[in-house]
Amino acid sequence: MTREEVFEKINEVFRDVFEDDDITVNDDTTAADIEDWDSLEHINLMNAIEQEFGIKFTMGEIVAMKNVGEMANSIMGKIKG
Repeated sequence: MTREEVFEKINEVFRDVFEDDDITVNDDTTAADIEDWDSLEHINLMNAIEQEFGIKFTMGEIVAMKNVGEMANSIMGKIKG
């Protein structure tokens, strides 16, 4: 799967979780950029990402992610690994 394909799926998940078809995330997107992205929605988001890609993140991995680009990098590493 290419990075572009990963981002297509990530965007679908974000749109579903936040119920907003206009959301488009990129490498630099953070919780501060999306109004409803609070700690509870972060749990829902990470769960949805894990389900979409068939992967699991450790708590350390989740805490270390500073933006969506780092999330995509982590996903890429897990699906290739």
